[in-house]
Amino acid sequence: MEKLTFYAVSAPEKLDRIGAYLAERLSRDVVRHRYGYVVIAMEALDQLLMACHSQSIKPFVESFLHMVAKLLESREPDLQVLGTNSFVKFANIEEDTPSYHRRYDFFVSQFSAMCHSTHEDVETRTRIRVAGIKGLQGVVRKTVNDELQAIIWEPQHMDKLIPSMLFNMQDSEDLDRAGHPSTPSGAGQDGEENPAALAESCFRELLGRAAYGNMNNAVRPVLVHLDNHHLWDPNEFAVSCFRIIMYSIQAQHSHHVIQQVLNHLDTHNKTAPRVRAGIVQVLLETVAIAAKGSVGPTVLEVFNTLLKHLRMSVDFELGESSRRNSSASASSVRGKESEERIVQNAIIQTIGFFGGNLPDYQRAEVMMFIMGKVPVYGTPCHTLDTGTKRIQTMLLSSLIMVTSGFKSKSMAAALPPPFLDPLFSISLMEDSELRQLVLEILHNIIDRHDNRAKLRGIRIIPNVAALKIKREKISKQDVAFMKKHGQQLYRHIYLGCKEEDNVHKNFELLFTTLAILTIELANEEVVIDLIRLSVALQDMVLANEENMPMIIRCGVNALVAAYLNFLSQMIANPPFCQHVSKVIELRNMDAPYLLPEHIFRDKCPLPESLDKEDRLLYFQTSDMAECLAGPGYNADRLSIPYIPQVTDEDRLSRRKSFVDTVSIGMDIVSNSLPDKVGLMSNTEITFETLKKAIDTTGLEEQEREKRRQVMEKFQKAPFEEIAAHCESKANMLHDRLAQIFELTIRPPPSPSGVVSISAGHTQHQSVPVYEMKFPDLCVY
Repeated sequence: MEKLTFYAVSAPEKLDRIGAYLAERLSRDVVRHRYGYVVIAMEALDQLLMACHSQSIKPFVESFLHMVAKLLESREPDLQVLGTNSFVKFANIEEDTPSYHRRYDFFVSQFSAMCHSTHEDVETRTRIRVAGIKGLQGVVRKTVNDELQAIIWEPQHMDKLIPSMLFNMQDSEDLDRAGHPSTPSGAGQDGEENPAALAESCFRELLGRAAYGNMNNAVRPVLVHLDNHHLWDPNEFAVSCFRIIMYSIQAQHSHHVIQQVLNHLDTHNKTAPRVRAGIVQVLLETVAIAAKGSVGPTVLEVFNTLLKHLRMSVDFELGESSRRNSSASASSVRGKESEERIVQNAIIQTIGFFGGNLPDYQRAEVMMFIMGKVPVYGTPCHTLDTGTKRIQTMLLSSLIMVTSGFKSKSMAAALPPPFLDPLFSISLMEDSELRQLVLEILHNIIDRHDNRAKLRGIRIIPNVAALKIKREKISKQDVAFMKKHGQQLYRHIYLGCKEEDNVHKNFELLFTTLAILTIELANEEVVIDLIRLSVALQDMVLANEENMPMIIRCGVNALVAAYLNFLSQMIANPPFCQHVSKVIELRNMDAPYLLPEHIFRDKCPLPESLDKEDRLLYFQTSDMAECLAGPGYNADRLSIPYIPQVTDEDRLSRRKSFVDTVSIGMDIVSNSLPDKVGLMSNTEITFETLKKAIDTTGLEEQEREKRRQVMEKFQKAPFEEIAAHCESKANMLHDRLAQIFELTIRPPPSPSGVVSISAGHTQHQSVPVYEMKFPDLCVY
C-alpha cells in the first residue's frame, strides 16, 4: 500500500488507470462474493483518495463513487456499511475546485432507502439505518457548500432526505412512548450510533445551511410527513420538530416557517378539530421562538389567519349544534362541539402569546386590528345571535391576552377613539360575560402599576394605606385624555351598573375599574366627577324608575359604599372619611344588605323596599361638599347632578328596538330647526324663562308622549301610509337640495357674454380667444 501510494503521488496522471483497475477488480469480487478482497480493494481506494489531492484526482473520484454505488446496491449489510463509511470519508475531503458534472441523485435515493431499512435483525437494522443517515449527512456536507450543487435543495431530493430523517427521529419518540430505551439495539450503544440522535443532528445541520430561497423546500416535506403519518393529533412529535427547525435556521428566516405553517392551516380548514388544534399549537411554538426576532410584515397576517380560523371554528360549532336537534346521537355532536372549543382555545392562546411578546408599538397595532374584527352594533351584522356573541367573546378573550402586561406612557396612545368606541359599544350589550371581558381589557390597559391584585374582590377596605398602592403624578397628556373621554368612561360605568343580569363578578370588576381610574387618572376635577357619578348611581337605584330587581339595587349601593370608602382614604380627607365610615357603620347595624360583604353572599335576606327618606343610610351630597370645601376641590360642582351624555350608541345599542330607532330618526326630522330659532328670537329671555328651560319635567312628559305616538304609528299604521309619509319627507329633501344646487352651481359666463335662449334653456356660446374683448388693464 505504501509503494502504491508513493507511486500515485509521484505520478498523479496514472491515478485514473489505477482507479479503473481497482474498480474492475472490486466489481468482480462483489459478484463472486469474495468479500475479503472487496474490503482490501475499498481500503486501497480510500487510502489513495486521502493521500492524493492533485488536480488529476477528478477521474479517480468517478471510479471511487462508481465503486461506492456498487457496494450500496448489494444486498449485504456489511458491504452497504463499508460503502457508506468510504463515502463519508470522501465527503469530509475539502475539494479545491467545484465539480461540474458530478451528480448525487443515486446516493440520495440509496441512503434514504437505507434509512427506512426493515431488516429482521434489530441490530443489523440499526446499523443500516445509522449508515443511511451518515451517508445523507455526507451528501449534505458535500453538496451544500458547492454552489454548483444547489440542486440538492430541489423538491425531488428534499422529499427523500427530510422524511428519512424524520422517520428515524419519530422512531425514537415511539419507543420512548412505549417505555423502551431510546437506543433500539440495547443499552450498549453510545449516542453516536443512535439513529434518532444522529438523524436529529443531520436535520439540524441541513436546516442550518438553508438559505433564504431554500426554506420553503426544506419545511414543506416536514408538513407533508406529519400529514401522512397523522402526527398532528397527538402533536408532541410535530412540536418537537418545529422547535428543532426554529432553533436551527437563521433567525431572519423564521417568518418563512410561520408563513408555511399558516398556509398549511389554511389547507386544513375543513379537517378534524383536533388536527387543526394540533397545527395551531405548533404555530404557537414557532411563534414563541420567533416573536422576539424578526417577524416583520407577517405579524398582521398571522393574526388575520388566526382570526379567520377562529370565526370558522365558531361557525362549525354552531353548525353542529343546529344539527344536533335533527341528529340521533346528541353525545357525538356534543363531543365535536367541545373539540371545536379546543381549537378556539388554542387559537386564543396563540394570539395572546404572540401579541404579548411583541414590542409595544406593534402590540397597539394588533389591538386595533383585533378590535376591528369584533362585530359591533351599527355594523352590518347587528343581530345578537349565538354566533356573533361567541365571536365577540372569543375576540375579547384574545384581546385580554394581548393587552396583559401592556404598559403605555399615555392613555391617549393606548386607547385611541377607533379602539375605545367599539369597546364601549360592546360594554352596552345585554350580556354580563361580554361586559366583564370589556372591563378586564380596560383594567389591562389603564392599570400601569399593577395595583389590580391588591384591589381584587369588592369589599370595604379598612386601611387603604396598608395596600401600599403604587401611583405617579398624573401627566398632562392623561389630564387631556380625561377631559376628552372622561364622560364616556363615566357613562359606561353608569350604564353598566344598571344592567339587570349583573352578577357578583360584574360588581367586582366595576369596583376595580373605579379604583384604578382613581389611582391612575384622577386629578381634583376627576375626583369630583367620580363622586358625582357615585351619588347619581345611588339616586338612580333609590328612585328606581326602571323597576330594577332588588338584588341589583342593593348591589349598586354596596358598590358605591365600597368605592367611596376607597376614594375617601385615597385622597386622605379626614372629614370625608368620617362621613363615609359613619354611613357604613349605620348600614352594618340597620341595613347590612347595602354592604358588599353581605349582599354578595348566598341567601342574603333582601329588604322589601329601600327608603330614601332614611337619610343617614345614604351618602349625602351636601355633607360631602362640606368635607371637600377646602383648597383644591371645586365642591360647588358636586351639587350639579350627574346625567350620562346621550350618544349615537343609544340608537345603535340593543336597548331600542328597530322601530324605536326609526321613530327617533323621524322625531329629529320633524323638529325642524328654523321654527325653534324663530321661537327663541321672539321670546324675551328673563330669569323665569331660564328657570323654565332648566326645569324640563313637563317637556320630558310631552316628548315621551310624542315619541310614544310616533312609535305606535310606525308599529300599527298600514305599510302604504308609512311609505307615503317617508316619500313626502324624501321629496321635500330632494326639492330643497335641488334649490341649493340651483343657487350654487351655475354655468360659467362666457368672456364676451353671448347668451342665447332656445327651448327654454340658456345656452352659452364659446367665443374664440382672439375675438374676446379684454379691459385695457388686462392687456400686457
